[in-house]
Amino acid sequence: MPIIEITSLSHPGVEVFGNLTEKQLRHSYESDNGIFIVESPKVISRALDAGYKPLALLCERKHVDGDAAEIISRCGSDVPVYTGDRQLLASLTGYVLTRGVLCAMHRPDFKSVEEVCRGARRVVVIDGVVDAVNVGSIFRSAAALGIDAVLLTRTSCDPLNRRAVRVSMGSVFAIPWTWMDCPLSDL
Repeated sequence: MPIIEITSLSHPGVEVFGNLTEKQLRHSYESDNGIFIVESPKVISRALDAGYKPLALLCERKHVDGDAAEIISRCGSDVPVYTGDRQLLASLTGYVLTRGVLCAMHRPDFKSVEEVCRGARRVVVIDGVVDAVNVGSIFRSAAALGIDAVLLTRTSCDPLNRRAVRVSMGSVFAIPWTWMDCPLSDL
């Protein structure tokens, strides 16, 4: 894995961590499905366990050989690790990194409602919930209650929003979910 020391906010490759909005991350970066950002070694580990593919890591210098060392080794040699001091990375992202590490990941191909619900006995429907913290909390509660699947209307916040993923503690990677493009009455 290439460890790349950054000294400015304009270093090539780090724009994904600071310059792109959530909408731009979803729709216009490198893959047909876009990307998303995951915070903290524990949540990144859960995403990797679920098969999500890393694109790049952003890590405070002191965590390269510390809290993030296992994550860095799991991501493989072709995933760049951008590092710098805490102040510079906070300036880049607009916030202090949780546990000192972020990972940009490729979004998955989404499954159909039928695929996600096949064999499910208990399904949560999230309709019109626009706050990322609330969506993350719903996923975390659903995991604790043993829910089999989650369906979201397009009027809801993206569960792969950085804050939703963080609040869910990675539960969005453990419960099958997808977007509903049909009216609720079709369920």
